[in-house]
Amino acid sequence: MKMWMVCLLLVSYTTSVMAQAITERINENMITVSGVVKDQKSHRKLEYVNVYVPGTNIGTVTNADGAFTLKFKDPGTKVYLQFSYLGYSSNQVEVDRLASTGNEYFLSQSSFKLNEIVVSPINARFLVEEAMDKVKQNYSTVPTMNYLFYRETVQKRNRYITISEAVTEAFKTSYVQGTLRDKVRIAKSRSVASPDLKDTLSVKLEGGPNLATYVDAVKNPDILLEPEYIEMYEYSFRDYETIDDRVMYAIDFKPKPVMLDFPLYEGVIYIDRENMGISRIEFAMDMSEPDKVTKQMLRRKPASMRFRAQELSYLVTYRYQEGRYYLNYVRAQFRFRCDWKRRLFATNYTVVSEMVVTNREDNPTERMTYRESFRNSDVLSDKVLDFYDEAFWEDYNIIEPTESLEEAVGKLKKAIDKSSNR
Repeated sequence: MKMWMVCLLLVSYTTSVMAQAITERINENMITVSGVVKDQKSHRKLEYVNVYVPGTNIGTVTNADGAFTLKFKDPGTKVYLQFSYLGYSSNQVEVDRLASTGNEYFLSQSSFKLNEIVVSPINARFLVEEAMDKVKQNYSTVPTMNYLFYRETVQKRNRYITISEAVTEAFKTSYVQGTLRDKVRIAKSRSVASPDLKDTLSVKLEGGPNLATYVDAVKNPDILLEPEYIEMYEYSFRDYETIDDRVMYAIDFKPKPVMLDFPLYEGVIYIDRENMGISRIEFAMDMSEPDKVTKQMLRRKPASMRFRAQELSYLVTYRYQEGRYYLNYVRAQFRFRCDWKRRLFATNYTVVSEMVVTNREDNPTERMTYRESFRNSDVLSDKVLDFYDEAFWEDYNIIEPTESLEEAVGKLKKAIDKSSNR
């Protein structure tokens, strides 16, 4: 069983500069729509809501503040946005009407009728195995070029010390071919890091942008859904849920009490009741044996540092289009504690990486070479050039930065300017 590695090193930071705010590039052929998605009853802001233009492959997700921005070519006709979220009714809204509401959109929780479902005993493990047997029917059978926005952040306690972002392109072969020939390359990237000498413990995530290939658990069952791994879990039916107005089986899973050299996961898989396609997977590493987790999670560290893993969790979602599911959003969160010899207090770190597919081309004519691809051993923050441009992302679609991220970038830039003027 493979695992994403976090690499801890004692190094001095190489600082780079990040724009304080993302601003629109004036282009009369483009439409830019911004808004906030909230719960209809509570007015709670909803994070990770899928937002897309119906009939296209263009989309994004809301950030932790429920906010989104979406850019697309003006078709010269009425334009609609579609909002999709777990447990909520899906709906379309005309862009002009969205603007008239102050760019707020409210989603209502789904109320599908359970009495329309014939309830019978459910073999949860059988559903998971059937879902994997039907990958060819439910996922792409042609190669695709996926255009993605990727972000990774490192926090020391509650303070950001590194923020990196990139527009990437991911070439993915058919879902029946595995991931051996899948590749990711960086189209554009930027980063900002703390120059404070107290932050010289550099927390680095190897291969981060390759989330698009590695954590796609349906295409890469090596991580969770290979037949030999399915055998290691206990499955149980939790309930029915809805995603994009489609009824899902929610299947819980947890490790069996078996002796292994590596840790397993626990979580929930959402399976489309109509076609048995997997639409969403939430899973976290079982932390009951922390030494095994550390072995999987950590590549190397300073000899005088003690490392304790606290969380390693993933969210993977797929978007349903024209009878098939396509990778939509991936989020990974790592939390760990570092304790230094001869120091009184330990330090908590959090590394979060996330990516969203903003567009897709089926049967692309272009192929990606190995030389230009991002390697699993590469670290994005080490490869980023220095940029400062208020229109940095131009017409690329991104995940909007949260208010906390914008504030963090401002603080880090001030720290860099102060450091460089000494």
